[in-house]
Amino acid sequence: MPTERVAVRGSERKAPADSSVIGIADPKEQVSATVVIRRRSSELPPPGSRPITRSRFAELYGADPSDVEQIEQFAADYDLTVGRIDLSRRSILLRGTVAKVNEAFGTQLRVFQSPDGTYRGRTGELYIPSYLADIVIGVFGLDARPQARARFRRHTEVVGPRAAGDTSYTPPAVATLYSFPTAGNGSGQTIAVIELGGGYSASDLSAYFSSLNVSPAPSVTAVSVDGASNQPVGDPNSADGEVLLDIEVVGAIASGAKIAVYFAPNTDQGFLDAITTAVHDNVRQPSIVSISWGGAESTWTAQSLTAYDQAFQDAGLLGVTVCCASGDDGSADNVSDGAAHVDFPASSPNVLACGGTRLESSGGKISTEVVWNDGAGNGASGGGVSDHFALPAWQAGANVPVSVNPAHFKGRGVPDVAGDADPATGYQIEVDGQDAVFGGTSAVAPLWAALIALINAQLGKPVGFLNATLYAKGTSALRDITQGNNGAYQAGSGWDACTGLGTPSGQALLTALMGK
Repeated sequence: MPTERVAVRGSERKAPADSSVIGIADPKEQVSATVVIRRRSSELPPPGSRPITRSRFAELYGADPSDVEQIEQFAADYDLTVGRIDLSRRSILLRGTVAKVNEAFGTQLRVFQSPDGTYRGRTGELYIPSYLADIVIGVFGLDARPQARARFRRHTEVVGPRAAGDTSYTPPAVATLYSFPTAGNGSGQTIAVIELGGGYSASDLSAYFSSLNVSPAPSVTAVSVDGASNQPVGDPNSADGEVLLDIEVVGAIASGAKIAVYFAPNTDQGFLDAITTAVHDNVRQPSIVSISWGGAESTWTAQSLTAYDQAFQDAGLLGVTVCCASGDDGSADNVSDGAAHVDFPASSPNVLACGGTRLESSGGKISTEVVWNDGAGNGASGGGVSDHFALPAWQAGANVPVSVNPAHFKGRGVPDVAGDADPATGYQIEVDGQDAVFGGTSAVAPLWAALIALINAQLGKPVGFLNATLYAKGTSALRDITQGNNGAYQAGSGWDACTGLGTPSGQALLTALMGK
């Protein structure tokens, strides 16, 4: 079996600063890995092109069966078992013992201790036979460290004196303030919600939607990915808070849409598998995906950034809009190195990145709206300039500055749009039998997902990848937010790295899209 070996591009893992090695992984422990391989064609239509069907997608842009055969031969050479093969997702599941995986991928799996507990992990690069170098995009699942964090903030977590104008809203009240379309309820649409922990109870949802007189209650289905499932832990401050916030914001506004909640482990493998499972789901066929989990770009491997971004490209080709929270820790994104950071997956140029504002109202109208920034430690709208993804063509006219970091990279600007996110002007929800008020950009991703469901239903077709259209129209169908900052970046007229193009003016956006 001797053959020349090469590193998997972008596979290098660094040891987290807050973790330490406490041993080697049990050589007999069973490991599963998702191997993502290249598309059969690298020639893609431009963003915003007419969507294709999921069945047609597999034929045009799925994996080439001959490439799959190469992976199967590799697995046989190293006594790995081949599990699920999905040509559309370009995903092949391999299983084997730690000892076999170490040999196959030229690594050494160890056990790490972190503040979140112990996990199996690795450092350095992965290696594969040279004949697979151009085939393999990434290998995920060998390292099981927690990959992402939820982007919600509970009102009680904010410390210090309360400001004048502090209040809370039901999701329908926020939708009214933002002039969401009132004809229809999103019927015919399916919204996929990605969750990496926690769960919901039917009793919480029933009580909540009943309290808002939403009848019939939205249809909510839990979908298991990689063995994870709907498992509420009974603590509103846990991932349960994220799950209920997402479902209740979406369901209260677009009550006629079906909601599919994809539960996956919080690893680079689980998160990716949840996204690709939702995007390529032939049964539920989501037209929108809402993601409220993420982490600073610097905490991801380059292979993850590539594979996730390609999954979001797939979504655009299928007419699926992906809404991602831009983060709750301002321009630093919870990294204490003194540099500016943007959150991923919001920094992918193939998603709609959703930032945050503080929303005050009077007499049923917006009275004041500024960048959400509650000060150090209390949360602020994530945003800035990517250090990885280049400035996309559709953002070229938005006056995105170069990164404030020393390299001054001319990258993708984050976010694209915004919405109410300040917990002090947050959303009334119910979690684990308790009434609570939540904010964070975690609320803005499902808010925009619900708006797009309403728009899709009115248009009779999915808007799909929306960014190019939004930037072409500028702030004409949005509320431009010109006051405030998120640390390194200041709001101003037009696009800015705090709130993007602005917050929704729903009916105006629908009208603009009708003329598209």
